[in-house]
Amino acid sequence: MTADIVPFPHDPAAAGANEPLVLAVPKGRILKELRPILDRVGIDPEPDFDDEDSRKLRFATNLPHLSIVRVRSFDVATFVAFGAAHAGIAGNDVLLEFDFPEIYAPLDLGIGRCRLAVAEPADLVERDDPARWSHVRVATKYPGVTRRHFAARGVQAECVKLNGALELAPALGLCQRIVDLVSTGATLKANGLVEVETIAEVTSRLIVNRAAFKTRPDEMSGWIGRFREAVRAA
Repeated sequence: MTADIVPFPHDPAAAGANEPLVLAVPKGRILKELRPILDRVGIDPEPDFDDEDSRKLRFATNLPHLSIVRVRSFDVATFVAFGAAHAGIAGNDVLLEFDFPEIYAPLDLGIGRCRLAVAEPADLVERDDPARWSHVRVATKYPGVTRRHFAARGVQAECVKLNGALELAPALGLCQRIVDLVSTGATLKANGLVEVETIAEVTSRLIVNRAAFKTRPDEMSGWIGRFREAVRAA
């Protein structure tokens, strides 16, 4: 933890009146980028939190009133929206897909930068004009975002829901196009695909359950402030 950031002051008496806070974080690449922010905020999880092979899902921290759950990125928003977690870290791709009214997203953490994009086979690009599309069949794990994006352009999108291996869909004839997260573009290139359109720029956000924010305003505002300070100190 950096010396210039003081741990967030927590009132033990107030903690006794409320259940302990639960913070939901995503597994994988984003968690590695998030880890230094947690350090600067003053959250120190138990040692096996950093063990990627650990099957444990809930972790104690140095703060007795705060625990962390480590779940799939898509599940973070669900845990927060339904109040199983009070706050979490989620990409705006997930927030756009689910559009939970129960979630308040006060802070862009500036990590997990990538984009949600449309891609198709390289040999199709040469004879294709996206401006002339009227109907597309797309493999994606973001059917909601995809339909809304194309509908805004007057294009009907038939979405085939896949949770992985999207790059195989065009090669195996499932569909000609995919909508997926793109970072470096290396995976697309390795599978003969080319990015043809960007739907949204993506970063990870601090999200808060609105009911928790209303019932515990000082505590939740305090944590938002701590994360904001930690991002500025990066």
